[in-house]
Amino acid sequence: MDNVSVITIFYLSGLSETMNYRSVLFSLTLLCYCVILLVNITLIVTIILDKNLHEPMYILLCAFCMNGLYGTTGFFPKFLWDLLSPVHVISYSGCLIQVHVLYSFAGSDLSFLAVMAYDRYVAICRPLQYHTIMSKKNIIKLVCFSWFTPFCIMAINICLTSRLKLCSPYIASLFCVNWIIVTLACFPAETMVNNIFAYITIIVYVSHGVFIVWSYIKLIRTCVNSVENRAKFMQTCVPHLLSLITFVFTILFDLMNIRFGSKKLPQPFKNFVAMEFLVIPPLMNPLIYGFKLTKIRNRLRKFLL
Repeated sequence: MDNVSVITIFYLSGLSETMNYRSVLFSLTLLCYCVILLVNITLIVTIILDKNLHEPMYILLCAFCMNGLYGTTGFFPKFLWDLLSPVHVISYSGCLIQVHVLYSFAGSDLSFLAVMAYDRYVAICRPLQYHTIMSKKNIIKLVCFSWFTPFCIMAINICLTSRLKLCSPYIASLFCVNWIIVTLACFPAETMVNNIFAYITIIVYVSHGVFIVWSYIKLIRTCVNSVENRAKFMQTCVPHLLSLITFVFTILFDLMNIRFGSKKLPQPFKNFVAMEFLVIPPLMNPLIYGFKLTKIRNRLRKFLL
């Protein structure tokens, strides 16, 4: 009880073992962030400017890329600043805001992937009803659902975390992680509500995954006996599957590391695992869709030539 005090700043210790290479890390990180900005903004602008791309699939893709920019903005500027600074600190409120941005970004990504799977299901399995089901009004509702539901869920998680009395200001990570903050609580009994809601959150997003699997089972059954539907599947569903696999792999790897990772693992490896979901999906998604979807690829060629 003597250790209870008001925490106003957190110390991020994830970079402590890599500061000898900070100039190299800064250059690579800045390059990576610039490429992420370039490829996502290019795809967003391409979809906005070309009226032929104002279709449900491309509107969802545009919102998907915007979400990638939102998530990376919550991490890269602060991380770049830390690489140039001898002391890696973040205010208490700034830490909670960063947690909210990064977690709502991840939740929105999975929500968008679920909605995009539904879009492909309707397009291939119920083509005659596609424009009725995926109307502009319904697309707006689905985009709002994909953004605001994770925003509200993560806001509740943050509110539950903010009520805890903390006994340490040290976070062994590159950025603020809700689970790590919760483990700093002075009274573990107070974290029970946090744990319960965390598991509810996991169940919500596992249900998203189940829905995606259901959509693809229906899609595959429909495509097996139709050459035309198989062509549609290869053209529009393969990019979605690649994005889904990339996202799920990076998130699961990070969650396993946070919850069950060994303290014996080297810090640089932990840092790499922690950064994966903030680097690989936002970088790869626009490239996957840009190269695979014919309409976008042709439009980009016109811009570049």
